[in-house]
Amino acid sequence: MNRIVFLNGKYIKENEAKISIFDRGLLFADSVYEVTAVIDNKLIDFPAHIERLENSLNELEIKNIFSYDLLLKMHKKLVNKNKFSNKEGLIYMQVSRGTIERDFLIKDKDVTPNIFAFTQEKNLTDVDYKTNGLEIITRNDLRWQRKDIKTTQLLFATLIKTEAHKLGADDAWLIDGDGFVNEGTSNNAYIIDKNNNIITRNLSNKLLPGITRKTIIEVAKKLKLSIEERPFTVKEALESNEAFISSASTLIAPVTKIDKNNIGKGQMGPITEILRETYIKISKNNSI
Repeated sequence: MNRIVFLNGKYIKENEAKISIFDRGLLFADSVYEVTAVIDNKLIDFPAHIERLENSLNELEIKNIFSYDLLLKMHKKLVNKNKFSNKEGLIYMQVSRGTIERDFLIKDKDVTPNIFAFTQEKNLTDVDYKTNGLEIITRNDLRWQRKDIKTTQLLFATLIKTEAHKLGADDAWLIDGDGFVNEGTSNNAYIIDKNNNIITRNLSNKLLPGITRKTIIEVAKKLKLSIEERPFTVKEALESNEAFISSASTLIAPVTKIDKNNIGKGQMGPITEILRETYIKISKNNSI
């Protein structure tokens, strides 16, 4: 590919983009990120992504020198400079504490953050989930305890997702010490019980406050569907009628098998389908 990427205020060819080996994001994963979906060449849920970015930066006490307008302009320019073949894809943005001599102690509070962003082509809406649901495995969650901050400390998640693929599955749900599902490797997790209640874990340090998750809850309320924000077990998931995940990179995707066990009828259920269709419609109408 020959994308145009954004790096510290400049738009340059991807093969010309360089960052210092002393960047703290590289050395310590001392950085945060956001991934924004693009549909019809427009940004989905963008204000909420920037709000979460600001929260992540504040939690890590990384200097925030990036205004909403600056980030919006940058995202739109990347879309214009990198034409998506099907008008759909993602924009990845990362902000690190900056470039400074390697030291565990954060000495310089005034270091200037590094920021970069790039586009990725991906089909988001025209996906055949009716006959191709996701298969999930479950694994103990061994990540650090501030999962609510969207940092780049993603090694465990990548290892587990890779293990899932080696076993013929698509992803994994991560389980806490009490047997409750936290989330997927890069997505929020949901089940729909026998009474058609949508259940997803309540927000805490155990999981990321998903932007798509937030919109799904709003969509469910508009559809008069019941939502319960509480922990649920793997046993509950196996006994559920439907299950699904959500993220900017998948929107809403059905989970039809967990640890080799079919969920419901082993295919996308009617509530998941209407949620996905309505989410896409509302998101398109609210895109910028």
